[in-house]
Amino acid sequence: MSLFKKIFSSQKKETLDKGLEKTKTSFFSKLGKAVAGKSKVDDDVLDNLEEVLVSSDVGVDTTLKIIQRIEARVARDKYVGTDELNTILRAEIAGLLSETNDSDTGDIQIPEDKKPYVIMVVGVNGVGKTTTIGKLAYRFKNQGLKVVLGAADTFRAAAIDQLQVWADRVDVPIVKQQMGSDPASVAFDTLSSAVTQDADVVIIDTAGRLHNKVNLMNELTKVKRVMQKVVEDTPHEVLLVLDGSTGQNAFEQAKQFTKATEVTALAITKLDGTAKGGVVIGISDQFKIPVKYIGVGEGIEDLQAFNKHEFVDSFFKI
Repeated sequence: MSLFKKIFSSQKKETLDKGLEKTKTSFFSKLGKAVAGKSKVDDDVLDNLEEVLVSSDVGVDTTLKIIQRIEARVARDKYVGTDELNTILRAEIAGLLSETNDSDTGDIQIPEDKKPYVIMVVGVNGVGKTTTIGKLAYRFKNQGLKVVLGAADTFRAAAIDQLQVWADRVDVPIVKQQMGSDPASVAFDTLSSAVTQDADVVIIDTAGRLHNKVNLMNELTKVKRVMQKVVEDTPHEVLLVLDGSTGQNAFEQAKQFTKATEVTALAITKLDGTAKGGVVIGISDQFKIPVKYIGVGEGIEDLQAFNKHEFVDSFFKI
């Protein structure tokens, strides 16, 4: 069996292709206009390419990095035809993703020697945080792991109710308290329950309020500190969920949360709804945090482990 088949079923690859269709169509439409009437990559083409990348939500800093690398190649090779641009871009983007995402496929690997393995999930309201937690619970349960959810986003009653719906749907236990309860108390109870149940994985939801970064930082720090009273060195992962459809706003959210807490992994959702898939490239490059999951559909299996090779393949698939 090929590596491709091991990592991605054909159905999942089709879902990824379809999820990135709008991004790809928009990108190549703009790229076609950028090189129209040109046979050689020159300053005009590079200026146009820069505009294409920025307008595709790759981000200014990452765009400049890509342009500089292509300029260096043009200077070295003396002549680069516009017909080669697609191949060169593909190689540069794959290279950027490889710098941060060192493994072929994302996914959070659950080690046997850390039990329970604690994942704290952060992100603003509305990015698909609760849905991501539910789909993660489904993934881990399908791997034969025992999962416990903790509803530590006690700021909104809706967040607790939504997590309960997912716990029921996936059929995993949930620990919760009343709205307005101390999030750290919920996290403490969740880990205590998980230890008692001999659970493999704990996923903790947290509040996503950004209006006061100091309060957010203090709250997340307290949650961490209290969890460590039950299980040392927790959380083992801090997963930041970002809404890919918001483009540049996702960059700002990533900036705020990486200042508030140590983020170790990213999940980028809602890539199927808009043409803003380029945000995956920019955020991965700028924040040097590996992308573990991408959301490319509504289905429970449409939260996919991020595979840099297959992402680039789908992005550039003609």
